[in-house]
This record gives sequence, structure tokens and C-alpha cells, in this order.
Amino acid sequence: MSPPNNHLLVVFSKNPVAGRVKTRLAASIGDEKALAIYEMLRGMTEKATANINAMRAVFYSEFIPENDLFLTEKTSVWLQEGNDLGERMHLALLKGFSLGFSRVALIGTDCPEMSPFIVNLAFRKLDTCDVVLGPALDGGFYLVGMKQPFPELFLERTWSTAAVLNESLRIIRKNGKTCEQLPTLSDIDTLEDLEKSGLWNETSG
Repeated sequence: MSPPNNHLLVVFSKNPVAGRVKTRLAASIGDEKALAIYEMLRGMTEKATANINAMRAVFYSEFIPENDLFLTEKTSVWLQEGNDLGERMHLALLKGFSLGFSRVALIGTDCPEMSPFIVNLAFRKLDTCDVVLGPALDGGFYLVGMKQPFPELFLERTWSTAAVLNESLRIIRKNGKTCEQLPTLSDIDTLEDLEKSGLWNETSG
């Protein structure tokens, strides 16, 4: 399963079901349109990660589908485990290390600006630091990468707040680890995010 460079990209994807994805966005535009946006974002993420210099593993939220755009010969699939987002991320990264990968990065499917350049840059930065974070405009992060398990960064944390990135940087410093950051990109979680992205014009008609 491991490529020559022993790099693994983990992609967290919710199973695309109306009413179960993009709930904050759905409150403004309805479940079906929110699902359409989410499917668009998943398609953009698949395209951005299909030819990166790493293996790819997709972790689904509820079940492994029989057919999905991520299901290619070069992609392994797993189920997310854990009681909250932090525990799910930690266990997915831990899985990657247990399989023998020396560099593991994790992203979601909410960032329309994701690109092969960003992913490959994250792995290159891990040559000179312990942790890589991709800051999101909302105060969180769209990517996290590391060379060894780091449970303190994920467990017993409060997520989905504007303080996530700064708190993460504090934890990294407290544990004596080095960190480099990627360019700041935008996630799409709300109608305001969607309108700024330009994707709304593609689907609102």
C-alpha cells in the first residue's frame, strides 16, 4: 500500500445524504441545494487529490459506499471512528502511521481552493518541521500533517470555533514541537462563505 515516499493523504468525507451534510448552509438554502454544493466540493477535492505525490485514503463518516467518485484503484477506504471530530482525526492519522507511512496529512472536503500544489507543499514542509497546518479564514484549519502521532493536538478539544487554529498553535508550542503553516484558504460552511466563493452562482440558477 505504501508508495516509495511513504506519504499518505487522508480525506475525510461525509456520506452525501440530504439533511446530513452542510447543515449550517442548509439552514439558509435548503437540504437539497446544500447537498448539491457538498457534492460539488467533493468533486473538487477528488480532482485536487487524484494525482498527488502520495497515497490517498478516504475515511467515510457512516458507511463505505459501493460506488463513489473517490473509489478508484489508487484509493483505500475506511470508516471514521471516534466520538468527536478530534478523536476521529487522531484515530485516522494513527491508522496511517500503523500502516507504515512516515508522513500523514489529513484534509476535509470543504475547501474549494484545495490543489495538488497545496497538498504536495504540506508534505515537503514536513521535511523540516513536526507539524504542518493549513489555516482557514474562519479560524480553523483545512489541513493538518505530521510525522508521528500527536494525540494532544486532537483529544479533549473544542472544535468549530474561531479559536481552533490559535489554540492548536499553542498546544504545538507547549509540547515542544515545530510547526509551519500553509497559505490561508477558505472553507465553505455558511451562506456567506458560499457567496464569497462564487460557487453559489453556479448552482443557484
